[in-house]
Order: sequence, then structure tokens, then C-alpha cells
Amino acid sequence: MDYVTGLRCRECGRQYPVEALNICDYCFGPLEVVYDYDAVAAATSREKIAAGPQTIWRYSELLPVSDPVPIDLGAGCTPLVRADRLAAELGLGELWVKNDTVNPTGSFKDRVVSVALTKARQLGFKVAACASTGNLANSVAAHAARAGMVSVVFIPSDLEVAKVVTTAVYGGNSVAVEGTYDDVNRLCAELSSEHPSWAFVNVNIRTYYAEGSKTLAFEVAEQLGWRAPDHVVVPVASGSQLTKVAKGFSELYKVGLLDEEPHVRISGAQAAGCSPVATAYADGADVIRPVKPHTIAKSLAIGNPADGWYALKTVRDSGGAFAAVTDEEIIEGIRLLARTEGIFAETAGGVTIASLMKLVASGVVRPDERVVAYVTGNGLKTVEALAPVVGPTATIAPTLQAFAAAVDVDADNYTRSST
Repeated sequence: MDYVTGLRCRECGRQYPVEALNICDYCFGPLEVVYDYDAVAAATSREKIAAGPQTIWRYSELLPVSDPVPIDLGAGCTPLVRADRLAAELGLGELWVKNDTVNPTGSFKDRVVSVALTKARQLGFKVAACASTGNLANSVAAHAARAGMVSVVFIPSDLEVAKVVTTAVYGGNSVAVEGTYDDVNRLCAELSSEHPSWAFVNVNIRTYYAEGSKTLAFEVAEQLGWRAPDHVVVPVASGSQLTKVAKGFSELYKVGLLDEEPHVRISGAQAAGCSPVATAYADGADVIRPVKPHTIAKSLAIGNPADGWYALKTVRDSGGAFAAVTDEEIIEGIRLLARTEGIFAETAGGVTIASLMKLVASGVVRPDERVVAYVTGNGLKTVEALAPVVGPTATIAPTLQAFAAAVDVDADNYTRSST
């Protein structure tokens, strides 16, 4: 059963049918999905969810599509890791890392794409398309291949090699565009008008696509024993993920899956080289001023974020904050997470961990809070960023003497020296 009652403009409240729409034709505000929460509450329970599939589709009543066989590569139910060693380094009491690096194509985008393309198929689309900084292109190409759909994905021409290869391998059409992501996105907006039979997941299907991010909140609450955390740190590109994480916690309470109304403080993480939302927060401004990205965190390099204002409002309303971190701090964040918890994150994950470090240092994230940091992409996608600073401990001749001279390993006091 589909529990969606329609679409509604987030600005003027105007109602729309369940169609491939993403913008209000009256005020040009973005549309959101409206659910019959009473019906969802009657149809779902903790026990039903526990008996469901080990994917995002265990929460199907709170997703905007009903399909007995969704387009599903197995996204979701990723580990929530108790990060005690990282917590000790940062001076926190209870820290968890939501490890979405292990999704089928290596990022959280598998969540949103599974929802978007299942809905697109239901609406009669045969071509899957997107504008992407890399991870979304990977996921759209993979899910389209699984579904037997044609795919056409658009990416900036300077994208990381791994993301280009892991898109092209699925056999769809991969188009590199000379320019930034914002240039790519603008082109796709124009193409969506020229090709109305194409499902651009983050353009004309965006209203449904964005709902997949709510599962990041659903899973965290379930994995914590149906409790909400006190504070979460979320990387920000378009801002959609952050707003939907907040919506996800709220919905769980509305349908009776949380006993207490959640009061989750939500903080956002951006790279200093592309931080329009963090800058607006720091300036106390309500206007998000577009910027030209210049950062190694290319998956977050959206200079004109579509949901930036909503992310800013969500953070302010929740009592959270924003942090912006340099490329050097991003690298340190990646290495710190890998060294303490054995999780290799892409540059966006480095942004999350480095921002968490700053938020702890400034007193925004407190030691007495249950904190969750969202790490949303696999480090194998962005090895270029680490290559200049990470390599062999030593290069030696194949002799015991050379090894002894080069490497000193003490289990109680591990040190490294090289010649």
C-alpha cells in the first residue's frame, strides 16, 4: 500500500498530485512528499521492521513508493560503529560512526537512487539520468543496469578517476562536462525540459529521490535500540541529506516508533573551499551566496546548493552549528578515522570528521552527548587526495638488517622510523 497522499510546496503549501514534479508552479518553491502518518502508524511497527529485508526497504511505509520488487542493489542496513578510540582522541563520551562506505556502489547515494528509480519506473520512465559530482553517477548507472534502464549521467570533466571508471563500467552513457557541478546541474535542468521522458533523479524526480536520505535517520534510531541520538554531524553538498535526516527522526516519532519526541541537534560539515551554507551560518545571514568551488572534497563541491537555506534553518532550529574545514584538515580527518576505527572514508568523510573535531573544540558538540557522525562515501573513490601524503613506511633491501634499521615496532609504544 502507498501511504503518499500528494505533494506540497515547502513555501506556499500548495498541493500537487503524485507526479514527476519538483517545483511549485505558483511560487517556484520546492515540493515535498506528504504522507498519511495515521495510516503508516497503523501499518508499521518495530517488530514488522525487524522482520523486513536487510535494506532500506524495511522502512517501505515511510518511503514514497510502493513496489513489491523495488530496484534494489542492497542499499542500507550499514554498520553503526561505536567509535571509542576516535571518541577518546576527541574527548567525547559516546560517539558512533554511521558507516555508509559499505553500500553497494560505495556511498549513501544508493539509498536515494533505489527510491528514485523505483518511483521513476512506476511513473513510466525508461531512461535514468542525473547531474553528479561522482557518487550519484556511480549509483544511477548501477541501478539502471540492474533494472534494464538506459542511463545518461552527467559529471564535471575533472572528476576523480575512480568515480569516472566506476560509472562507465556499467555500460551506460557517461557525459563529462567542462565546468563545475553547478554548470552540469544547469545543463541537466535544461535537458529535463528537452527530454521530458527522462527521469533526472535529482531534477524532475528530486522530490522522491530526496526521501531516501531519511533512512539514514531510521537506521540510526533502530540501531540505537529505537532511541534518537543527541547530536548528529552531516556533510553538506546540496543540503538535502541534512534536512531529510532531520525529517526522518521526526517521522519516527509521528508514527509511534520512538517513545519520546526526539530533540536531535544537527550540525553541518562543509569544505572551506565550498562552504556557502557554513559561511551564511557564520555571518548570521539568511541568504546563501553561491561560490565557485575549489576543494579536494569534490563530492561536496556544490557552489549553489538547492536546499542550502533549508539546511541552514534546520541547523539553527535544532541548536546545532556549521563548520568549514580546509583541505589539509580534510586529509587529517580521513587519516584520523582510518587510524582509530579502521574506516577509510572519501574526502566528504574527511570533511565530517574534521568538522566534528572543530565542533568539539569549540564546545558545540559536548562530551555528555550521544553523537553520530555520518560517513557517506568510500575512500577508494578519492585516493588521489591521499597519494601525496600517504605511502610506504619505508623502502628497504630484502634483508633482516635493512628491516631492523628501518622499522621499530613496539606493541606497547608503536613508533616508526625510516632511512
